[in-house]
Amino acid sequence: MRQLSFPHEQAVERLGRQVREFVAAVGSAGDLELLGPSPCHGWSRLDVVVHVRMGLQEMALGTVAGRAEEPDRDAASYWADHQDDRDDDPVAHILWLRRTAAAYSRPAAAVTHLRDVADFAVRAVQTMPEGTVAFQGKHLRSGDFLATWVVELAVHQLDLDLAEDSPSGLAWTRATLEAVAGAELPAALDDRDAVLVGLGRQQPPPSAQPGPAFPVSL
Repeated sequence: MRQLSFPHEQAVERLGRQVREFVAAVGSAGDLELLGPSPCHGWSRLDVVVHVRMGLQEMALGTVAGRAEEPDRDAASYWADHQDDRDDDPVAHILWLRRTAAAYSRPAAAVTHLRDVADFAVRAVQTMPEGTVAFQGKHLRSGDFLATWVVELAVHQLDLDLAEDSPSGLAWTRATLEAVAGAELPAALDDRDAVLVGLGRQQPPPSAQPGPAFPVSL
């Protein structure tokens, strides 16, 4: 694994942009589209929306969790033992997320909730000071903390599978995958295809096979 860090101010701008893009992508879909399956096994698009909304709430709380300790993780090593990977059996979480999503009267209500949380999260990010953030038992520089959320949102925007779009956070996501793997993805792949291949969500073409370090899990 290679070290990877991002400047605070650049991360603030990039995250705000990526949040707005995700919310716009969700807003372009109707209720029936949001009830359709996503590329995440067992998740509907609505489940992705609810997962991201809860994540943004947690992230917003992280913006005020400054600490004096030295960072012990960066934008790549944060993912080394990410909490979503601790349970080898994902079924309980999938079903819990499905029940949570089903509590909304319609998918549109979940989208409205997402918009409200996203607006609050962006405001929180824009006012957070540069420094060290304590989050999920880890300590990261604020730029690296925000970069992990740029990656999270870019990946889940692809998971909506609503259009052949290219989230603005894809370049950072590719850099993160390569840093976690300690290897480069094929140069012949653009950032969108490289991310999908690097995560194992898409099969690479025969002419652009990644090395044995891929796919990786974030």
